[in-house]
Amino acid sequence: MLLAFDVGNTNIVLGVFKDGKLITNWRMETDNRKSADEYGMIINQLFQYEGLKIEDVSDVIIATVVPSILYTLQHLSMKYFRRKAIVIGPGIKTGLVIKYDNPKQVGADRIVNAAAAVEKYGGPMIIIDLGTATTFCAVTAKGEYLGGTIAPGLKISSDALFEKTAKLPRVELEEPGQVICKNTNASMQSGLVYGHMGMVDFIVRKMKEELKAYEGTDTEPTVIATGGLASLIDNGIDCIDYVDKMLTLEGLEVLYRKNKNRRKPMSSEDIREQAATYEEKALKNR
Repeated sequence: MLLAFDVGNTNIVLGVFKDGKLITNWRMETDNRKSADEYGMIINQLFQYEGLKIEDVSDVIIATVVPSILYTLQHLSMKYFRRKAIVIGPGIKTGLVIKYDNPKQVGADRIVNAAAAVEKYGGPMIIIDLGTATTFCAVTAKGEYLGGTIAPGLKISSDALFEKTAKLPRVELEEPGQVICKNTNASMQSGLVYGHMGMVDFIVRKMKEELKAYEGTDTEPTVIATGGLASLIDNGIDCIDYVDKMLTLEGLEVLYRKNKNRRKPMSSEDIREQAATYEEKALKNR
């Protein structure tokens, strides 16, 4: 089995794949104060609940946008699974042609999403990830990753309103049903949710125009949305073709297949030494 970690700023999503199929997944809070042992105990309990065995995990792959937690998860992989995890970053084979000015600056999650979407849907496409940040990525029919847009996510915007104003409350992120609202909570929900829908609709429209111009074609790009808030935003706009909540996890499995045979085997002594090194680095980063 393959254990995949999609580490975001707010949550870690874990997925277990067997024979290339996602058989279960969990979500937990991202906490760089936790040790490898703490994460190990949590994962062990999750496995037991699902009737899975830790020893059946044959490999680990990690994509993270939180650098401070990476050493902890690498230590976890070495100690509990006796495998050096594949980490999405420079040197990873993706099948994409990265057209970003500095490819090293592209977030691991954006590359993973693009790799999954190319395999599942084919280009040209626009991928929207509605997480802590809302990201938009453009990919051509030839698998060229052109770049995109990064905007504050719904939760960031909501937190900012609450924290930077004296009287505005914290509100649930849900549609109020109207934009002429008669109380503060509904007014904030309207601005947050419908404002985000408007932003998504506008950026997708502009991105479609630029993507068509780049490719010199009238082919309509496919628009895929992922992330925890994708369904909420999709309810109010027509520009999203598919909501795919598991896109990032499935992308990790895609990249695992592309890279699993590129690593050198490690001896038991090498594993112990690497685990100790990662543990030391993790302690320095907590």
